[in-house]
Amino acid sequence: MTQTEMQSGNIVPSSLTQIGITMKYTLLDYFRSRRFFILLAIALIIGFLLTALVGYYRPESFLSDSLSFYSSWWGGSTTFVIILGGIFFGGDSISGEFQNKTGYFGIPNPIRRSSIYIGKWLAAFIAASIIFGIFATITVGNGLYYFGVNIPIQFGQSMLYAWCYLAAVMGFTFFFSSLFKSASMSILITAILFLFVFSLIETIVSTLVNIEPWFVLTYGAGIIGNILQATYPQHVIHQPIGARARLTLTTYNAYVPEGLAIIGLYFVITAILGLLLFERKEFT
Repeated sequence: MTQTEMQSGNIVPSSLTQIGITMKYTLLDYFRSRRFFILLAIALIIGFLLTALVGYYRPESFLSDSLSFYSSWWGGSTTFVIILGGIFFGGDSISGEFQNKTGYFGIPNPIRRSSIYIGKWLAAFIAASIIFGIFATITVGNGLYYFGVNIPIQFGQSMLYAWCYLAAVMGFTFFFSSLFKSASMSILITAILFLFVFSLIETIVSTLVNIEPWFVLTYGAGIIGNILQATYPQHVIHQPIGARARLTLTTYNAYVPEGLAIIGLYFVITAILGLLLFERKEFT
């Protein structure tokens, strides 16, 4: 071996190269693992059930027109698929490095923690986007069957908003994955927050306190379904309850720019905080 070859062999790969390598092998781990195929099966089951139910019962809410179809099919189910994608692929991405002791072998090498974090985030985002894309394909396939190529432009906008929401969910899950050294703890807390707590907080704050829940991520994600309405919902809706209307149910709907701002802030803040936590946490 020449001296030039020896010197080139000691060159530390650039940050982009490190990110690419981390992303590549993390993606391979996902494709070889059960979690990818479990989530794929869940997305396919949801799509199959919707296909069977709509085909058999022919509900008017789905088949009255093209926009109503995509609103009923996509608006209510896509956020659930996105949340599952964040939990499955992001919940233990960082905490697993501590719990499974894999970080002990990777961190001593001349590779930046930021490269590991970003590479793993990109791999998780790509894997979740594949599941997201498959579910979107099932949706469009059914829409083409019932309404032909009459795909409303609002569906394209909703897909874009949903993809942004996926990035925010992934940033949030990576934050909690960096916060805890237990993979099960980070997954459990993330699942509880997205499936129960956020919705509960949003309802309580809107109904009892009459304050717009602009600080809740799921509130901003409401634009995914609202954009598919024939008329975009009003920002504030007051609905009397009871015969004498002594109680009023208040519902808030985020404007599209407001919803995108909430989603974007959640992504930026949680992703940066998660990276800082991972940079500072010691392998003990």
